[in-house]
Amino acid sequence: MQKIFDSELKLMELIWEREPVSAKDLSILAATALEWNKNTTYTIIKKLEAKGFIKREDPGFICTSVYSQLQIQKSEANSLINKLFGGSKKALFSSLLEDEKLS
Repeated sequence: MQKIFDSELKLMELIWEREPVSAKDLSILAATALEWNKNTTYTIIKKLEAKGFIKREDPGFICTSVYSQLQIQKSEANSLINKLFGGSKKALFSSLLEDEKLS
């Protein structure tokens, strides 16, 4: 799975909440929720489609996700663990718990 950028993830969240949803409706939602203009929204839709995160179907350019929110979360978490902790979940949790007092 390819890397998903913050702007792409924001639009994916709108898609997950409402899918199937038209590109037009997404542009209206993004204008309200994210303060994006129509061109920005359509650019991000094209990027998500090119990366294989969404499908767009006619009529109406209806957008649906290819991956669930949980699948994306797991992929991004694994990427972070691999990048920062050499793939070790134990190292991640050790880092998170380092400053915590355990009873």
